[in-house]
Amino acid sequence: MTKTVALLTPSHRGDLARFALLCESVDAHVRGYTHHYVIVNDDDLPAFAPFASDRRILLPASRFLPSWLRLVPPALTRNGRRVWWSFRTGPVHGWHIQQLLKIGGVLELPEERFCIVDSDNVFFRPFDAAAYAGGERTPLYFEPKAIREDAPLHGVWTRNCDMLLGFREATEFPADDYIGNVIAWDKQTLIAMTRRIETATRKSWRHALCRTRAFSEYLLYGNFVRRSAQQLAAHEKVTQSLACAYWDAAPLDAADLKAMLDAAPAREVAICVASFSNTPLAMIRSAVGLGEAPEHLRAA
Repeated sequence: MTKTVALLTPSHRGDLARFALLCESVDAHVRGYTHHYVIVNDDDLPAFAPFASDRRILLPASRFLPSWLRLVPPALTRNGRRVWWSFRTGPVHGWHIQQLLKIGGVLELPEERFCIVDSDNVFFRPFDAAAYAGGERTPLYFEPKAIREDAPLHGVWTRNCDMLLGFREATEFPADDYIGNVIAWDKQTLIAMTRRIETATRKSWRHALCRTRAFSEYLLYGNFVRRSAQQLAAHEKVTQSLACAYWDAAPLDAADLKAMLDAAPAREVAICVASFSNTPLAMIRSAVGLGEAPEHLRAA
């Protein structure tokens, strides 16, 4: 029996223009999903309101965050960046909050499976979310042995997975990397994962993650599945990403984008260009063939 599949995107006002492009690409290319849930900071809801529809549901971040975690007024933070605070955990920044929102959204929303799609993704080929993620086994994307022990971020995140999940035997390096774009999650797996975190840390999963801070939601999910014969049997390991990605700082030009898209194998249905590269969105829009933004998306 096919599982229900939803799309889930956490976003914020700073990503509004990229989110607009994502929405247009979803409407043009994606099918097989029930709803596209969009979770944003409560005070950002008016800015995202033009994108709401019967299938695209806007939800406030406060619904998925613990009551003890409070947003610090922007005037009190460096560069006006969003920071949440609690005496239980210390400061928690926006990137960590988005990870909490992904986990909380999957746990609380009604669908059985979710495709997590961040705002910097753009679909350029047809994608059937139900055909990909709604089958008997959930696809588990990973890059084999891609994380070195001395990797400054991924290495720390992997070791923290062992701690959060209560694994006595440390992960061997080089370790598998489960971070990617358009990642599929199964709700029952995530329920089991958060319960294991709570058993291992003797704290709520939100409390444990806020105290740790240096973690990756995708590495947590992937490593939890990897260590469980039951969970491995319920997942299909795949090494081909659904998106071609660019993470360098130098901006791409039109020829670079065309080359990326031309080289993308058939399984890659989306492109992800890091926002810090400052590659013009109009150039990305043109490269994927979306043309001028429709009027209802020009609010961004």
